[in-house]
Amino acid sequence: MSSNNHRIILSLCLAMSLPSALVLAATNDPEAKITEEERTQLMDLMAESRAQYLELLAGTSDAQWKWKPNEDRWSVGECAEHILRSNEALFTSAKEALDAGMNADWKEKTQGKSQLLLQVMPNRQPAGQGGATAPMEVRPSGEIGRHAIVERFSELYDEIEKFIRETDDPLKSHTSEHPFPIFNTLSAYDWVLYVPLHTVRHSRQMIEVMETEGFPSQ
Repeated sequence: MSSNNHRIILSLCLAMSLPSALVLAATNDPEAKITEEERTQLMDLMAESRAQYLELLAGTSDAQWKWKPNEDRWSVGECAEHILRSNEALFTSAKEALDAGMNADWKEKTQGKSQLLLQVMPNRQPAGQGGATAPMEVRPSGEIGRHAIVERFSELYDEIEKFIRETDDPLKSHTSEHPFPIFNTLSAYDWVLYVPLHTVRHSRQMIEVMETEGFPSQ
């Protein structure tokens, strides 16, 4: 075999092994796992957002649950259902990211995304002006009763908190794509972080409804 053929075969072997090498590097990267500070922050955000959500809904009458400022805005009950449906989808996205192969370019693709979520998600414009339109699959349907919404919300939070406490997976190196261009590639860590921040965002929406003139007193 000529030396030229040897060089061609060697080049092909190196090209084929490069993706595996990158994945192996991502697997062994200690930065791919969440820190204990990040774990504590997640647990604190989960506890605070759970408490706010449940406190807002506690004692809400049927009239208050269903009242809407106008036809273009959601009721307290619709906000509560949207929070539940969205958080189910967000945690599913986190698990799907973990089930996918590691993204060798995770650092570049997800740089600054957790900070972006922390900055953008809780901050809601009055009446949602300038915000994104919720995808159809997470919009409120009115088909889930109040008791079921609250029960399922608490069960989901229990599941996510258990996951946060126990996980040792490299959450940051597993990614999936967000449908909104502002976010694009998010890591499994970002998707989990999204959950309490999203709850806070739409809990503030419930507060907006409750503070709107005409909201039933009981």
